[in-house]
Amino acid sequence: MVYREFQDLKLSALGFGAMRLPTGESDGDINEAQAQEMVAYAMEKGVNYYDTAWGYHEGNSETVMGRILGKYPRESFYLATKFPGYDLSNMDKVEEIFEKQLVKCQVEYFDFYLFHNVCEMNIDAYLEPKYGIYDYLLKQKENGRIRHLGFSAHGSYDVMKRFLEAYGESMEFCQIQLNWLDWSFQDAKAKVQLLKEYDIPVWVMEPLRGGRLAKLSDTAAQKLSAMRPDENVPAWAFRFLQSIDGVVVTLSGMSDMEQLRDNIHTFETERKLSGEEMETLLGIADDMVKQNILPCTACRYCTSHCPKGIDIPSLIELYNEHNFTGGGFIAPMALMAVPEDKQPSACVGCRSCEAVCPQQIKISEAMADFCAKLKG
Repeated sequence: MVYREFQDLKLSALGFGAMRLPTGESDGDINEAQAQEMVAYAMEKGVNYYDTAWGYHEGNSETVMGRILGKYPRESFYLATKFPGYDLSNMDKVEEIFEKQLVKCQVEYFDFYLFHNVCEMNIDAYLEPKYGIYDYLLKQKENGRIRHLGFSAHGSYDVMKRFLEAYGESMEFCQIQLNWLDWSFQDAKAKVQLLKEYDIPVWVMEPLRGGRLAKLSDTAAQKLSAMRPDENVPAWAFRFLQSIDGVVVTLSGMSDMEQLRDNIHTFETERKLSGEEMETLLGIADDMVKQNILPCTACRYCTSHCPKGIDIPSLIELYNEHNFTGGGFIAPMALMAVPEDKQPSACVGCRSCEAVCPQQIKISEAMADFCAKLKG
Protein backbone atom coordinates (compact mmCIF):
# COMPACT_ATOMS: atom_id res chain seq x y z
CA MET A 1 0.00 0.00 0.00
CA VAL A 2 1.22 3.47 -0.91
CA TYR A 3 1.16 5.84 2.07
CA ARG A 4 1.19 9.62 2.32
CA GLU A 5 2.47 11.72 5.18
CA PHE A 6 0.05 14.14 6.78
CA GLN A 7 1.49 16.06 9.71
CA ASP A 8 2.61 13.27 12.05
CA LEU A 9 0.41 10.60 10.45
CA LYS A 10 0.96 8.02 7.74
CA LEU A 11 -2.28 7.68 5.76
CA SER A 12 -3.08 5.07 3.14
CA ALA A 13 -3.24 6.82 -0.22
CA LEU A 14 -6.43 4.85 -0.91
CA GLY A 15 -9.27 5.72 1.44
CA PHE A 16 -12.29 3.49 1.96
CA GLY A 17 -15.40 5.54 1.11
CA ALA A 18 -18.58 4.35 2.82
CA MET A 19 -21.09 6.04 0.50
CA ARG A 20 -21.52 3.11 -1.90
CA LEU A 21 -21.46 0.05 0.35
CA PRO A 22 -23.12 -3.16 -0.89
CA THR A 23 -26.87 -2.93 -0.41
CA GLY A 24 -30.06 -4.93 -0.69
CA GLU A 25 -33.36 -3.63 -2.02
CA SER A 26 -32.78 0.01 -1.07
CA ASP A 27 -29.85 2.34 -0.56
CA GLY A 28 -30.43 2.27 3.18
CA ASP A 29 -30.39 -1.52 3.29
CA ILE A 30 -26.65 -2.10 3.72
CA ASN A 31 -25.44 -5.69 3.41
CA GLU A 32 -23.42 -5.56 6.61
CA ALA A 33 -21.86 -8.99 6.19
CA GLN A 34 -20.43 -8.06 2.79
CA ALA A 35 -19.32 -4.64 4.04
CA GLN A 36 -17.58 -6.29 6.99
CA GLU A 37 -15.78 -8.67 4.65
CA MET A 38 -14.62 -5.73 2.53
CA VAL A 39 -13.34 -3.80 5.54
CA ALA A 40 -11.47 -6.88 6.77
CA TYR A 41 -9.74 -7.22 3.40
CA ALA A 42 -8.95 -3.50 3.29
CA MET A 43 -7.47 -3.65 6.78
CA GLU A 44 -5.40 -6.69 5.86
CA LYS A 45 -4.00 -4.86 2.82
CA GLY A 46 -3.09 -1.71 4.74
CA VAL A 47 -6.01 0.67 4.16
CA ASN A 48 -6.27 2.77 7.31
CA TYR A 49 -8.55 5.68 6.29
CA TYR A 50 -12.35 5.25 6.42
CA ASP A 51 -14.78 7.96 5.38
CA THR A 52 -18.48 8.09 6.19
CA ALA A 53 -21.12 10.80 6.66
CA TRP A 54 -24.41 11.57 8.38
CA GLY A 55 -26.54 11.17 5.26
CA TYR A 56 -24.84 8.26 3.49
CA HIS A 57 -27.08 5.24 2.89
CA GLU A 58 -30.13 7.06 4.26
CA GLY A 59 -28.33 7.69 7.54
CA ASN A 60 -27.15 4.11 8.10
CA SER A 61 -23.53 4.31 6.94
CA GLU A 62 -22.17 5.78 10.18
CA THR A 63 -23.97 3.15 12.25
CA VAL A 64 -22.81 0.20 10.17
CA MET A 65 -19.25 1.45 9.88
CA GLY A 66 -19.24 2.08 13.62
CA ARG A 67 -20.16 -1.54 14.31
CA ILE A 68 -17.65 -2.91 11.80
CA LEU A 69 -14.71 -0.72 12.82
CA GLY A 70 -15.55 -1.23 16.48
CA LYS A 71 -14.13 -4.75 16.13
CA TYR A 72 -10.65 -3.30 15.52
CA PRO A 73 -8.27 -1.48 17.89
CA ARG A 74 -9.05 2.24 17.76
CA GLU A 75 -5.48 3.13 16.89
CA SER A 76 -5.52 0.85 13.82
CA PHE A 77 -7.71 3.13 11.68
CA TYR A 78 -8.51 6.76 11.01
CA LEU A 79 -12.20 7.66 10.86
CA ALA A 80 -13.70 10.65 9.07
CA THR A 81 -17.25 11.96 9.09
CA LYS A 82 -18.93 15.29 8.40
CA PHE A 83 -21.39 17.92 9.59
CA PRO A 84 -24.38 17.69 7.18
CA GLY A 85 -24.64 21.29 6.02
CA TYR A 86 -26.02 20.11 2.68
CA ASP A 87 -29.37 20.27 4.52
CA LEU A 88 -30.05 23.81 5.71
CA SER A 89 -32.39 22.55 8.43
CA ASN A 90 -29.33 21.13 10.21
CA MET A 91 -27.52 24.44 10.61
CA ASP A 92 -28.71 25.08 14.17
CA LYS A 93 -28.15 21.48 15.29
CA VAL A 94 -24.37 21.12 15.20
CA GLU A 95 -24.00 19.99 18.83
CA GLU A 96 -26.94 17.58 18.66
CA ILE A 97 -25.70 16.00 15.44
CA PHE A 98 -22.06 15.78 16.52
CA GLU A 99 -22.97 13.98 19.75
CA LYS A 100 -25.18 11.52 17.85
CA GLN A 101 -22.40 10.85 15.37
CA LEU A 102 -20.02 9.82 18.14
CA VAL A 103 -22.62 7.35 19.39
CA LYS A 104 -23.44 6.02 15.91
CA CYS A 105 -19.77 5.52 15.07
CA GLN A 106 -19.00 4.06 18.54
CA VAL A 107 -15.98 6.30 19.06
CA GLU A 108 -14.89 8.95 21.53
CA TYR A 109 -13.27 11.14 18.88
CA PHE A 110 -13.06 11.58 15.12
CA ASP A 111 -9.67 11.60 13.48
CA PHE A 112 -10.98 13.79 10.67
CA TYR A 113 -14.12 15.92 10.65
CA LEU A 114 -15.42 18.04 7.78
CA PHE A 115 -17.85 20.82 6.97
CA HIS A 116 -19.79 18.77 4.42
CA ASN A 117 -20.38 19.99 0.86
CA VAL A 118 -19.58 23.71 0.97
CA CYS A 119 -21.47 25.08 -2.03
CA GLU A 120 -23.54 27.96 -3.38
CA MET A 121 -26.63 26.80 -1.53
CA ASN A 122 -25.13 26.78 1.98
CA ILE A 123 -22.10 29.09 1.99
CA ASP A 124 -24.01 31.97 3.61
CA ALA A 125 -25.32 29.71 6.35
CA TYR A 126 -21.90 28.17 6.98
CA LEU A 127 -20.48 31.67 7.41
CA GLU A 128 -23.36 32.86 9.62
CA PRO A 129 -22.04 33.33 13.19
CA LYS A 130 -25.45 32.81 14.81
CA TYR A 131 -25.34 29.07 14.04
CA GLY A 132 -22.01 28.69 15.82
CA ILE A 133 -20.88 25.77 13.67
CA TYR A 134 -17.32 26.93 13.23
CA ASP A 135 -16.89 27.87 16.90
CA TYR A 136 -18.39 24.60 18.11
CA LEU A 137 -16.18 22.44 15.88
CA LEU A 138 -13.08 24.37 16.91
CA LYS A 139 -14.03 23.74 20.54
CA GLN A 140 -14.33 20.02 19.88
CA LYS A 141 -10.90 20.09 18.32
CA GLU A 142 -9.51 21.83 21.40
CA ASN A 143 -11.16 19.12 23.52
CA GLY A 144 -9.56 16.34 21.46
CA ARG A 145 -12.85 15.05 20.05
CA ILE A 146 -11.78 16.17 16.58
CA ARG A 147 -8.17 15.53 15.69
CA HIS A 148 -8.14 17.27 12.30
CA LEU A 149 -10.70 19.72 10.89
CA GLY A 150 -11.38 20.29 7.21
CA PHE A 151 -14.11 20.72 4.62
CA SER A 152 -15.46 19.16 1.48
CA ALA A 153 -16.65 21.23 -1.47
CA HIS A 154 -18.76 20.68 -4.56
CA GLY A 155 -19.14 24.41 -5.05
CA SER A 156 -17.36 26.73 -7.44
CA TYR A 157 -13.90 28.23 -7.06
CA ASP A 158 -15.47 31.48 -5.82
CA VAL A 159 -17.45 29.67 -3.13
CA MET A 160 -14.35 27.84 -1.95
CA LYS A 161 -12.44 31.10 -1.84
CA ARG A 162 -15.12 32.74 0.33
CA PHE A 163 -14.98 29.84 2.75
CA LEU A 164 -11.19 29.90 2.89
CA GLU A 165 -11.08 33.66 3.41
CA ALA A 166 -13.27 33.18 6.47
CA TYR A 167 -12.00 29.89 7.92
CA GLY A 168 -8.88 28.99 5.96
CA GLU A 169 -6.47 29.45 8.84
CA SER A 170 -8.20 26.61 10.72
CA MET A 171 -8.64 24.19 7.82
CA GLU A 172 -6.14 21.34 7.74
CA PHE A 173 -7.39 19.53 4.62
CA CYS A 174 -9.99 19.85 1.87
CA GLN A 175 -11.93 17.20 -0.03
CA ILE A 176 -12.88 18.06 -3.62
CA GLN A 177 -14.22 16.29 -6.71
CA LEU A 178 -11.05 15.66 -8.65
CA ASN A 179 -10.46 13.42 -11.64
CA TRP A 180 -8.94 13.67 -15.10
CA LEU A 181 -12.23 14.71 -16.69
CA ASP A 182 -13.03 17.47 -14.17
CA TRP A 183 -9.46 18.79 -14.25
CA SER A 184 -10.73 21.23 -16.90
CA PHE A 185 -14.50 20.59 -17.03
CA GLN A 186 -15.11 21.65 -13.42
CA ASP A 187 -11.88 23.66 -13.26
CA ALA A 188 -10.52 21.36 -10.58
CA LYS A 189 -7.03 22.48 -11.57
CA ALA A 190 -7.78 26.00 -10.29
CA LYS A 191 -9.23 24.59 -7.06
CA VAL A 192 -6.09 22.56 -6.44
CA GLN A 193 -4.01 25.69 -7.00
CA LEU A 194 -6.22 27.67 -4.60
CA LEU A 195 -5.70 25.06 -1.89
CA LYS A 196 -1.97 25.11 -2.57
CA GLU A 197 -1.96 28.88 -1.94
CA TYR A 198 -3.45 28.17 1.50
CA ASP A 199 -1.04 25.25 2.06
CA ILE A 200 -4.00 22.88 2.43
CA PRO A 201 -3.54 19.27 1.26
CA VAL A 202 -6.10 17.68 -1.04
CA TRP A 203 -8.41 14.77 -0.32
CA VAL A 204 -10.09 13.40 -3.46
CA MET A 205 -13.70 12.32 -3.93
CA GLU A 206 -15.25 10.99 -7.14
CA PRO A 207 -11.95 9.83 -8.66
CA LEU A 208 -13.95 7.80 -11.19
CA ARG A 209 -16.82 10.32 -11.43
CA GLY A 210 -19.40 7.88 -10.13
CA GLY A 211 -18.04 5.12 -12.36
CA ARG A 212 -18.14 7.20 -15.54
CA LEU A 213 -14.36 6.93 -15.94
CA ALA A 214 -14.24 3.21 -15.25
CA LYS A 215 -15.35 2.35 -18.78
CA LEU A 216 -14.44 4.36 -21.88
CA SER A 217 -15.14 4.08 -25.59
CA ASP A 218 -13.17 1.41 -27.43
CA THR A 219 -11.13 4.10 -29.19
CA ALA A 220 -10.17 5.84 -25.94
CA ALA A 221 -9.45 2.58 -24.14
CA GLN A 222 -7.19 1.43 -26.99
CA LYS A 223 -5.19 4.68 -26.79
CA LEU A 224 -4.52 4.11 -23.12
CA SER A 225 -3.82 0.40 -23.52
CA ALA A 226 -1.21 1.15 -26.17
CA MET A 227 0.68 3.25 -23.62
CA ARG A 228 0.25 0.98 -20.60
CA PRO A 229 -0.87 -2.51 -21.61
CA ASP A 230 -0.79 -3.71 -18.00
CA GLU A 231 -3.16 -1.04 -16.63
CA ASN A 232 -6.94 -1.27 -16.78
CA VAL A 233 -9.07 1.82 -17.46
CA PRO A 234 -9.97 2.60 -13.80
CA ALA A 235 -6.27 2.47 -12.84
CA TRP A 236 -5.59 5.44 -15.11
CA ALA A 237 -7.84 7.60 -12.92
CA PHE A 238 -5.79 6.72 -9.86
CA ARG A 239 -2.45 7.14 -11.67
CA PHE A 240 -3.63 10.61 -12.70
CA LEU A 241 -4.24 11.49 -9.06
CA GLN A 242 -0.87 10.07 -8.03
CA SER A 243 0.59 12.60 -10.46
CA ILE A 244 -1.10 15.65 -8.89
CA ASP A 245 1.00 17.46 -6.31
CA GLY A 246 -0.79 17.93 -2.99
CA VAL A 247 -3.09 14.89 -3.15
CA VAL A 248 -2.89 12.88 0.08
CA VAL A 249 -5.95 10.59 0.26
CA THR A 250 -8.04 9.35 -2.67
CA LEU A 251 -11.43 8.12 -1.55
CA SER A 252 -13.18 5.42 -3.52
CA GLY A 253 -16.72 4.27 -2.80
CA MET A 254 -16.41 0.57 -3.56
CA SER A 255 -19.53 -1.59 -3.77
CA ASP A 256 -18.05 -5.07 -4.01
CA MET A 257 -14.92 -7.07 -3.41
CA GLU A 258 -13.87 -7.00 -7.06
CA GLN A 259 -13.70 -3.20 -7.08
CA LEU A 260 -11.90 -3.21 -3.75
CA ARG A 261 -9.30 -5.75 -4.87
CA ASP A 262 -8.67 -3.90 -8.14
CA ASN A 263 -8.21 -0.56 -6.40
CA ILE A 264 -5.95 -1.95 -3.70
CA HIS A 265 -3.85 -3.66 -6.36
CA THR A 266 -3.44 -0.30 -8.12
CA PHE A 267 -2.39 1.41 -4.90
CA GLU A 268 0.25 -1.18 -4.13
CA THR A 269 2.50 0.89 -6.38
CA GLU A 270 2.92 4.51 -7.39
CA ARG A 271 3.22 5.02 -11.16
CA LYS A 272 2.88 8.67 -12.06
CA LEU A 273 1.92 9.63 -15.60
CA SER A 274 4.53 10.89 -18.02
CA GLY A 275 3.97 14.16 -19.88
CA GLU A 276 2.85 12.26 -22.97
CA GLU A 277 0.47 10.06 -20.98
CA MET A 278 -1.03 13.07 -19.21
CA GLU A 279 -1.53 14.87 -22.52
CA THR A 280 -3.25 11.83 -24.03
CA LEU A 281 -5.57 11.38 -21.05
CA LEU A 282 -6.59 15.04 -20.95
CA GLY A 283 -7.11 14.93 -24.71
CA ILE A 284 -9.59 12.09 -24.24
CA ALA A 285 -11.33 14.20 -21.60
CA ASP A 286 -11.65 17.11 -24.03
CA ASP A 287 -13.14 14.82 -26.67
CA MET A 288 -15.66 13.39 -24.19
CA VAL A 289 -16.77 16.82 -23.06
CA LYS A 290 -17.05 18.32 -26.54
CA GLN A 291 -19.51 15.62 -27.55
CA ASN A 292 -21.92 16.52 -24.77
CA ILE A 293 -21.77 20.25 -24.03
CA LEU A 294 -22.64 23.60 -25.57
CA PRO A 295 -19.50 25.49 -26.70
CA CYS A 296 -20.04 28.60 -24.56
CA THR A 297 -16.89 30.71 -24.17
CA ALA A 298 -18.43 33.07 -21.58
CA CYS A 299 -17.85 36.08 -23.83
CA ARG A 300 -21.01 37.57 -22.25
CA TYR A 301 -22.34 39.21 -25.42
CA CYS A 302 -25.60 37.44 -24.59
CA THR A 303 -26.00 38.97 -21.14
CA SER A 304 -25.87 42.52 -22.50
CA HIS A 305 -28.86 41.71 -24.72
CA CYS A 306 -30.99 39.72 -22.27
CA PRO A 307 -34.06 41.76 -21.21
CA LYS A 308 -34.32 39.69 -18.00
CA GLY A 309 -30.68 40.18 -16.98
CA ILE A 310 -30.06 36.45 -16.75
CA ASP A 311 -26.47 35.27 -16.23
CA ILE A 312 -26.61 33.05 -19.30
CA PRO A 313 -22.98 31.78 -19.29
CA SER A 314 -23.34 30.59 -15.70
CA LEU A 315 -26.59 28.81 -16.50
CA ILE A 316 -25.07 27.18 -19.58
CA GLU A 317 -22.17 25.96 -17.43
CA LEU A 318 -24.67 24.31 -15.07
CA TYR A 319 -26.68 23.00 -18.03
CA ASN A 320 -23.54 21.41 -19.45
CA GLU A 321 -22.73 19.79 -16.11
CA HIS A 322 -26.29 18.48 -15.77
CA ASN A 323 -26.30 17.10 -19.31
CA PHE A 324 -22.88 15.50 -19.13
CA THR A 325 -23.55 13.86 -15.77
CA GLY A 326 -27.02 12.76 -16.81
CA GLY A 327 -28.64 14.58 -13.91
CA GLY A 328 -27.17 14.61 -10.43
CA PHE A 329 -27.30 17.15 -7.62
CA ILE A 330 -24.67 19.72 -8.56
CA ALA A 331 -26.76 21.90 -10.90
CA PRO A 332 -29.96 21.83 -8.80
CA MET A 333 -27.91 22.60 -5.69
CA ALA A 334 -26.21 25.59 -7.33
CA LEU A 335 -29.53 26.88 -8.66
CA MET A 336 -30.91 27.02 -5.13
CA ALA A 337 -28.73 30.11 -4.65
CA VAL A 338 -30.05 31.80 -7.82
CA PRO A 339 -33.01 34.22 -7.47
CA GLU A 340 -36.25 33.02 -9.06
CA ASP A 341 -36.21 35.80 -11.65
CA LYS A 342 -32.73 34.72 -12.81
CA GLN A 343 -33.46 30.99 -13.13
CA PRO A 344 -33.58 29.18 -16.50
CA SER A 345 -37.37 29.42 -16.25
CA ALA A 346 -37.09 33.24 -16.43
CA CYS A 347 -36.04 33.03 -20.11
CA VAL A 348 -38.81 34.48 -22.27
CA GLY A 349 -37.48 33.01 -25.50
CA CYS A 350 -37.00 36.35 -27.23
CA ARG A 351 -33.75 35.11 -28.85
CA SER A 352 -32.04 38.50 -28.49
CA CYS A 353 -29.09 36.67 -26.95
CA GLU A 354 -28.86 34.26 -29.87
CA ALA A 355 -28.58 37.13 -32.38
CA VAL A 356 -25.21 38.11 -30.87
CA CYS A 357 -23.81 34.70 -29.84
CA PRO A 358 -20.53 34.06 -31.71
CA GLN A 359 -20.97 30.32 -31.16
CA GLN A 360 -24.53 30.39 -32.57
CA ILE A 361 -25.85 28.55 -29.53
CA LYS A 362 -29.63 28.13 -29.43
CA ILE A 363 -29.81 29.54 -25.93
CA SER A 364 -33.59 29.75 -25.61
CA GLU A 365 -33.92 26.07 -26.51
CA ALA A 366 -31.21 25.17 -24.01
CA MET A 367 -32.97 27.05 -21.21
CA ALA A 368 -36.27 25.34 -22.02
CA ASP A 369 -34.57 21.94 -22.08
CA PHE A 370 -32.82 22.74 -18.79
CA CYS A 371 -36.18 23.51 -17.16
CA ALA A 372 -37.66 20.27 -18.46
CA LYS A 373 -34.74 18.18 -17.20
CA LEU A 374 -34.80 19.83 -13.78
CA LYS A 375 -38.52 19.02 -13.44
CA GLY A 376 -38.08 15.51 -14.76
